[in-house]
Amino acid sequence: MSSLERCPPRALWLMAVLAGLGFGGSAAAEPAAKPAAEEIIDSQRARFAVVSLAEGLEHPWGIAILPDKRLVISERPGRLRLVVEGRLDPRPIGGVPPVVARGQGGLLDVIAHPRFAETGWLYFAYSAAVDGGLTTRIGRGRLVGGALDAVETLFTAQPPGRGTEHFGSRLAFDDQGHLFFTVGERNQRDRAQDLSDDGGKVHRINEDGSIPADNPFVGRADASPSVWSYGHRNPQGLIFDASSGRLWETEHGPRGGDELNLIVPGRNYGWPLVTFGREYSGRAVGKGETAAPGLEAPVIHWTPSIAASGLARHDGAAFAPWRGNLFVGALVLTRLHRLEMDGARVVDQEILLDGTHGRIRDVAVDGEGVVYVLTDAENGALLRLEPR
Repeated sequence: MSSLERCPPRALWLMAVLAGLGFGGSAAAEPAAKPAAEEIIDSQRARFAVVSLAEGLEHPWGIAILPDKRLVISERPGRLRLVVEGRLDPRPIGGVPPVVARGQGGLLDVIAHPRFAETGWLYFAYSAAVDGGLTTRIGRGRLVGGALDAVETLFTAQPPGRGTEHFGSRLAFDDQGHLFFTVGERNQRDRAQDLSDDGGKVHRINEDGSIPADNPFVGRADASPSVWSYGHRNPQGLIFDASSGRLWETEHGPRGGDELNLIVPGRNYGWPLVTFGREYSGRAVGKGETAAPGLEAPVIHWTPSIAASGLARHDGAAFAPWRGNLFVGALVLTRLHRLEMDGARVVDQEILLDGTHGRIRDVAVDGEGVVYVLTDAENGALLRLEPR
């Protein structure tokens, strides 16, 4: 029996009157606002509040900020969720393609088209079942009402693998309409050095999935034409800084050796030939070298590992002292890193939210400079950092 069926007639009459006066209404149509809990933190450069906007998210993975300030959040089991005016809509967005949520796979990053107000396109990365195993896919669909329309697959990484690790799957648009995305080496490390293999790479395609003619390996028979850079292990963060034209990436090392990389087209970032990390047994990886000629060194590395995850650049009126800083989430050490930059150099680093909110999966900054953070858990949360 439903809750309405159990209500006495007088209670039903009163509910109808209140609804007519503008009170109450359907919870699905107008999600109830949860009182925002907040804490105040005095950091090195700013005083801010940590406001909890939504809880009960199931392993949230990515945040897309829409022009009208709505947020789209991906949940790894295969759901996209909307946050409108600080409220989580209880109804998932419809039309998401089938997702294999197994191991580290599932519905992963989500990003809005740069001209979302005109196109309505949402782009998303996910793990999918194909002949031969599981792989990383990039798709898109138009957000119409509460569902995706015209859903299509833009890219399917080859070859697939039998494992459930290292799918990568961060997304970033540049200012020319190109979509960058990452694919992990699926815990088969030699794939990262094979240019004909899509694993362990940063890729670049056009917004419709076609290949840009000026990609660095176009026309080579031994290389995938979408490859932008290679020698990556499991890239978990990716952003394009339009003010400088720089593409930044974070990736997991093995035991230590997590990296922040400045991505240059056609360059080799070394995995597994060089690394600051070690095998989980404690033994050296390969020859134990941390650098070699012709291989790009990280801008910084973290040892012990922080499990570097989502990446964002701050720009906006809020938190003026943070302008130009990079923010990096940390899964293992459950904190948020703020990196002060001088051009392409990290000159200082501050740890925020140190162990107080759990694993930080993603971080995003809106046009005003307000910072959003996702915590990765079965009961994950969406947090907002606001100046105070």
